[in-house]
Amino acid sequence: MTDTPDTAAPADIASLSFEAAMGELETIVRRLESGDVSLEESVNLYERGHALRSHCEARLAAAQARIEQVSLAADGRPAGTTSFGEG
Repeated sequence: MTDTPDTAAPADIASLSFEAAMGELETIVRRLESGDVSLEESVNLYERGHALRSHCEARLAAAQARIEQVSLAADGRPAGTTSFGEG
């Protein structure tokens, strides 16, 4: 599986790496927690934060799927296991 952008996210978010999206999300959280933003800006930051969180969750799910795929044997069982009755 390739590291494809999240097509449900806005284009600028979809092109972000997981690390960049987390960094931006952390900045948004700090700004919201500071209490120094207007109501309108708070709502805008919250919406962007929600999109960033969704993007990060999609990236994590894709990484987990890749790890699980690598960890499976050819017969679909977890690598390193044998079926019952095999020695």
